[in-house]
Amino acid sequence: MEEVVLLEESFVRITFHPDLKMVKVVWTASFSIEQYQSALEFALDYQKKEEVPVENYLSNIVKQGIVNPNTRKWFEHVALPRATKQGLKRAAVVFDGNAFKKYNLNLILQTSKIYKLPLKFFNTEEEAINWFQSFQ
Repeated sequence: MEEVVLLEESFVRITFHPDLKMVKVVWTASFSIEQYQSALEFALDYQKKEEVPVENYLSNIVKQGIVNPNTRKWFEHVALPRATKQGLKRAAVVFDGNAFKKYNLNLILQTSKIYKLPLKFFNTEEEAINWFQSFQ
């Protein structure tokens, strides 16, 4: 699977996978709201200008720190609507089953339904990628 590294910071790694039309965001540590927003704005800007459409979004939050409510709300009210408007067709999240993360994810799931964006949770990246491939 071809991978183009878009951004690499101490807290996040963002890659593009043209064969899957996928942006993958792997959170590797805790971050500030500003760092979170900056990373996702970068990915959204890439989605907007990229010649190959970005239809799939994979977020691996296994090593992600705690996400505060304001960060989650920004994702729901800014990033999610912008991504769907720019052509995102589905999203997947890989996480470890942590109860706090699951609570936040369920809130995001409710918002994704408003934008008619299929969002699924997985235990591994491989499972998420298999789900994306089922649409090709």
